[in-house]
Amino acid sequence: MPVVDYAATNAPPLPYPHELAPYATDATTSRGRFHPEPPSAVRTAFQRDRDRIIHCAAFRRLTYKTQVFVYHEGDHFRTRLTHSLEVAQIARTLARSLRLDEDLAETIALAHDLGHTPFGHAGEDALNAAMAEFGGFDHNAQSLRIVTKLESRYANFDGLNLSWETLEGLVKHNGPLLSPGEADVTKANLPHAIAVYCTEHDLELESYAGAEAQLAALADDIAYNNHDIDDGLRAGLLTLDQVTEVPLVGRLIRAVQGEYPDIARDRLIYEVNRRLITVMIFDLMEQTRRRLADLAPRTAEDIRRAREPVASFSDQMLTEIAELRAFLHAELYRHPRIAGTMARAKTVLSELFHHYMDKPEDLEPGWREKAFQSASKDRARCVCDFIAGMTDRFALHMHGRLFDGRTELR
Repeated sequence: MPVVDYAATNAPPLPYPHELAPYATDATTSRGRFHPEPPSAVRTAFQRDRDRIIHCAAFRRLTYKTQVFVYHEGDHFRTRLTHSLEVAQIARTLARSLRLDEDLAETIALAHDLGHTPFGHAGEDALNAAMAEFGGFDHNAQSLRIVTKLESRYANFDGLNLSWETLEGLVKHNGPLLSPGEADVTKANLPHAIAVYCTEHDLELESYAGAEAQLAALADDIAYNNHDIDDGLRAGLLTLDQVTEVPLVGRLIRAVQGEYPDIARDRLIYEVNRRLITVMIFDLMEQTRRRLADLAPRTAEDIRRAREPVASFSDQMLTEIAELRAFLHAELYRHPRIAGTMARAKTVLSELFHHYMDKPEDLEPGWREKAFQSASKDRARCVCDFIAGMTDRFALHMHGRLFDGRTELR
């Protein structure tokens, strides 16, 4: 049987399902990969990136990583994995409507939370405090570290060797990290992993990312604001009376109740949730179209060099989203049940970090050897990488094993 060349160098450019706008990020003109590879005969560069992310171990671990509720709270609440899938669906819809590369938008959405620790932002706070004298911890920088260094799947390189545009979007989806003219990444106030990587591979941190990455970032906002309301209501931590007081949500609740006076509570929650997502998506699409019309970009580089992002909500929607976020912070994220669980989670990760620093022989095989071969600062980063990659349940299992008991957050 002849050997099939799955990465044929003479493959013609693959057609897009729709005509791209001139300012879209075009996979056929990608800046390539840090480690050169021949193109695929059946996938664009960004489709290939997406598939590498879906198949990597860090993506699978998102199944048991906290979004708001720890895994033992129930099977129906969002996890980091289901959240990432929701973000990807919204990002893809937005990109298609604006004639952008929907594969790139989806790829960045799927990768954006790879660097999250167990127990969500509480875990990030714990690791950042533990790593204070060793360069700190930032989940966005950890996502870059995972896809460029920690994943070890390929024979010729560490990481996933993603396209420049995907890495740019992963790092800069929330905007530039450097001021114009601030070129020395080693002297800038950057997360450790980003500064280290960009000394070898310039991701142009002083400019915006392409429009696809900007939309992926706002798709994240749409997804978590909506599903946190949904999960909070279904968990009984929020009431319909409470969320009705939030102007944006209250209007939709009253509209649904007006159309369906006898609607059951669960159906009401779902109907309001899907309408809220739709309202946010259409506002974002229309405002982004207005900004694109004003900027009149001819290329993706025009969007990168712009003075402000092209993807945005309207001013009114920004105000209403800010009100919604303030409500969620006050009533859900700081709810005694959530706050108590997260406080215990911080203790678990802090104790794991200090234990492994004192006794690296207790690390898992592979990590143990890396820790013993490293100086103190590098050992700390090794321990941090190990803990950050844990799922919620594995962190609790390891804590219970090391501290002679069954660790619970209940």
